Amino acid sequence: MPIYVIQRIGAIIVMVAVMSVLVFAATHLLPGNVVTMILGEYATPEAQAAMEKKLGLHDPLPVQYWRWASKFFSGDMGESLVTQQPVATVVWPALQKSLVLAGVSLACVTLVGIGLGVLAAVRKGTPFDHAVSLFGYLGISVPEFFWAVILIVVFAGAFHWLPSFGYAPPNAGLGRFLSYLILPVVTLSLTLIAHVLRMTRSSMLEVLGSDYVKVARAKGIPERTVLVRHALRNGLLPTITILANDVGFLIGGIVVIESVFGFPGMGRHLLSSIEHHDLPMLQAMVLILTVIYAVTNLGADLLYAYFNPKIRYGRVVS
Repeated sequence: MPIYVIQRIGAIIVMVAVMSVLVFAATHLLPGNVVTMILGEYATPEAQAAMEKKLGLHDPLPVQYWRWASKFFSGDMGESLVTQQPVATVVWPALQKSLVLAGVSLACVTLVGIGLGVLAAVRKGTPFDHAVSLFGYLGISVPEFFWAVILIVVFAGAFHWLPSFGYAPPNAGLGRFLSYLILPVVTLSLTLIAHVLRMTRSSMLEVLGSDYVKVARAKGIPERTVLVRHALRNGLLPTITILANDVGFLIGGIVVIESVFGFPGMGRHLLSSIEHHDLPMLQAMVLILTVIYAVTNLGADLLYAYFNPKIRYGRVVS
């Protein structure tokens, strides 16, 4: 296990290094001129030349990459080309808000998705099972932005229960803080809950019909013990993989949902940096989101190995 952990961490370091090259290259292929974005269309040639020299745009791309990467990985993300403020002063507060939004959404997806999936499997064929299955089908069939529109129309437009746009910090009061968080969290969670509950129900039904569960029941072991000690551990293994994959959907969904609800997190600033060709801001945000995704996948792999110690990824221990 320690060797596996070291190998996975080494693979993530290599992946982040490769991604930093791709992010740097991709951002330099964006349409538009950085100097024009900063100085405007009517800047003199002398001013444009001075700005190009200041930004180091005449240096070869490998030199520009090394200068950017060495500063970034030492903690200096540079300055925004639009506001002339340090990128870190925007990125870290936005990251904290997005982590809260993603963390609460992932907790809802895990608890509700696994809970509904297990109950549906245990109560197979009942009206509850049919209702959960119908919700799962609708959840994966309807895109997130559609849920966002429905929720805004109902809870913000019709009943005026919740705000549809903006953000309130925690020091504004817990109720006010949560009121701005509920609709984005529900919108992000609905589709992912459907993914998780469908996988959990399917895998639990397979485990509950296996021979070792039948033997446990034949021995007179109480049903609750059979479910908790014998079925859940193996039944949740595929769900762990689904949850890890859903983190990627969650990160992608945040970019859209934060813009829809005016939530000032990483996603909203990411779109703004693309619109204004703010390369240092864009590079920092994309790379940070990449690292978060890689670390989350590492956590899922370690959790998978913990629940299934026979697996050593490539060989099976007899």
